[in-house]
Amino acid sequence: MNFQDVLELASKLTVARMLERDDFAKRYGNSQPIHIHEFFYPLMQAYDSVSLESDIEIGGTDQTFNILMGRTLQGAFGSKDGQVAILMPLLEGLDGVQKMSKSLGNYIGINEEPNEIFGKTMSIPDELMLKYYELSTSITIEELQQLKQDLQAGDVHPRDVKVQLAKHLVRMYHGEQAAEQAEQHFNLVFQKRALPDQIDEAHVGGELLEEGRISISKLLVTLGFAASTSEARRSVAQGAVKINEVKLLDPNESVVIQSGDIVQAGKRKFAKIVMG
Repeated sequence: MNFQDVLELASKLTVARMLERDDFAKRYGNSQPIHIHEFFYPLMQAYDSVSLESDIEIGGTDQTFNILMGRTLQGAFGSKDGQVAILMPLLEGLDGVQKMSKSLGNYIGINEEPNEIFGKTMSIPDELMLKYYELSTSITIEELQQLKQDLQAGDVHPRDVKVQLAKHLVRMYHGEQAAEQAEQHFNLVFQKRALPDQIDEAHVGGELLEEGRISISKLLVTLGFAASTSEARRSVAQGAVKINEVKLLDPNESVVIQSGDIVQAGKRKFAKIVMG
């Protein structure tokens, strides 16, 4: 699209229509600024429906306005039958508050390692378990209702229900054997507080050392245990980092490492150092 096309597209809708969107209406009512370019997000998303001649658009309930805007714009471009909107409930992330989002770091990735999926699932708040079952598994409505009744009656322990949920999610994406192994790994590491039997090796080049040492934050970033130096420093300050089961607390510390050392960050990340 060139700029003329954009202007013609913008002429199809009014500011009044845009202000029907919840957050725009609230900001306008509170005399908070709304920048013109913010109107273009729902406008361009709506134009996708025109361009694709879509019959159905699926999205979360937070996308209600944008998806309905697609129907409106299709009508403005001469379509007699606008797309059908299918709106799905939002799934809160591991924090139990905000919707699951990779950018917020509160997500469970379907392509993550089995142990990571299992461990993350075990960390979700108990009150969200049934919602995860409903939105993330193939459980039937009858089975869900029975599970709810069993929890309310105290016939099943919430932890056991969460274990089954974790196994179910791992099984969906990695298979039965991986689900059993992930449960064993979780029991070993989190209940018995032992190091896992199998720890991935991580190669650390000698060029990263300065006078035989490496800063702990640099080491964590090198191992992929932190996305940035600042994140690594926070992990250390929070007491989440250990080397050979000894907790490190100084984010500025530089450590001597050698092959065979075990680095742990949080409860689920382990690496066995291989120098060279």
